[in-house]
Amino acid sequence: MDVINDTYKTIEKPFVSDVYKVKGSKFIGYAFPITDENDIQKAIKQTKDEHYKARHWCYAWQLGTEKDVKFRANDDGEPSNSAGQPIYGQIQSFGITNVLLVVVRYFGGTKLGVGGLVSAYKTSAKMVLEEAEILTKTNNEIFKISFEYKDMDRVLRVLKDTNASVLDREMQMNCEFKVAIRKKNAETLRNNLEKLRVIQFLK
Repeated sequence: MDVINDTYKTIEKPFVSDVYKVKGSKFIGYAFPITDENDIQKAIKQTKDEHYKARHWCYAWQLGTEKDVKFRANDDGEPSNSAGQPIYGQIQSFGITNVLLVVVRYFGGTKLGVGGLVSAYKTSAKMVLEEAEILTKTNNEIFKISFEYKDMDRVLRVLKDTNASVLDREMQMNCEFKVAIRKKNAETLRNNLEKLRVIQFLK
């Protein structure tokens, strides 16, 4: 039987690194939590607005936790693969997702060469992720169920025993619950609810 890996690492709030200086240039790393590509554009615009005198705003991001993972790296005018890819390499190294890293560069007048740029962008990305609070979260399945009020205690006991969370509830003629459960426990929850013989699963 395959073991279900239903956890992932991410951040919940933005973080900023200390300034990293090399040959006059200044690099500042930012980490943002993201849920979609709209978040990415807003965070990049916010960073550009804050650092409007900078020369480059290079970035990398990753979205998704399972098979639908998407990512992108952008050099923003730096030599090809000298900025975005080293930044993305730190996302991979820390094993996180649903995150955007932006490294701002203020040019100091001395060219660093491709090797120097790779090192500087990698270091800045690493610095901000070392500063960040990285959390482990679970991938969940969502169930919608319906049952009669008289069966409430039995249903709640099953939910508690499998550590399921009630996201939403409607109490009318019948009770309707929207329930979240981590994926590795989803089959157990469904089976235990079915054994009650009082549950209707809704779409």
